[in-house]
Amino acid sequence: MPTNKALLSHRGLFDAVETYFNALYYCDLELFDQVFHPASSLFDADQDDVTVDPIRDYRNVISQRVSPASKGQEREDEIIMIDWLSSDCATVKVRLRIHDNIFVDHLCFVRGQGSWRVVAKLWHLEEVMPS
Repeated sequence: MPTNKALLSHRGLFDAVETYFNALYYCDLELFDQVFHPASSLFDADQDDVTVDPIRDYRNVISQRVSPASKGQEREDEIIMIDWLSSDCATVKVRLRIHDNIFVDHLCFVRGQGSWRVVAKLWHLEEVMPS
């Protein structure tokens, strides 16, 4: 049976994932800054090439993106899996739609000073929806 501390940890992680989804759906930089650690990076492998982007570059992309919310797009996001490394570390696999793109992300979260933050994001463009 989970302890109160474990339940609070789980709830905090779910709240952080929801913040992640909201940050990308609304292109909200305040939420973005709440959920991403300032030293985090993003990784992708495409056509035998590994791409690494520091968080400030990704933040710039989000700041210039037209939000799915502003276009009236329905939110399509889901948690696929959570792998708990400890009560303070977890990897969360999610799927979400941003405009015509379906992404699958592995988000590495750590909890410090009471809040969960993404320290690394491994992402993959799973599908491009027909326009």
